[in-house]
Amino acid sequence: MSKGLLLDTHIWLWFALSDQRLAAPAREAIEQAITAGNLRISIMSVWETSMLETAGRICLGNPVNEWMEMALALPGLTCLPLEVPHILDAHRLPGSFHKDPADRLLVATARHHDLTLITEDRKILDYAQQGYVRASASSDKGLLNR
Repeated sequence: MSKGLLLDTHIWLWFALSDQRLAAPAREAIEQAITAGNLRISIMSVWETSMLETAGRICLGNPVNEWMEMALALPGLTCLPLEVPHILDAHRLPGSFHKDPADRLLVATARHHDLTLITEDRKILDYAQQGYVRASASSDKGLLNR
């Protein structure tokens, strides 16, 4: 049993923006994690969101600083900082994983904090099949049993 959920950046955005791409099992699991105080995002997701907004790839509906203040104030949500062990582990992940630094830091963070990473990123889900991190797709009904 993990200690909570870590949301990949796109999952966090889909939840915060009420995007229909977020499947019902993930939405329900996220709401349960909020109630339990076990919902986490990585500071990397804050960075990625800011980068995407600045590049015009996403529209948040408010200036990024206002949107971020509201999104981070969600009760039950904790934004995890990058810590030295995460950074070192990101370069030494066991098994075979791709080189994207943001994904490597998210995986290292999930491993370090014993969290289940919710994502639709196929590369992360495939890596989880190797047994080195717990990750679930948003449509995974098993999320509700964690």
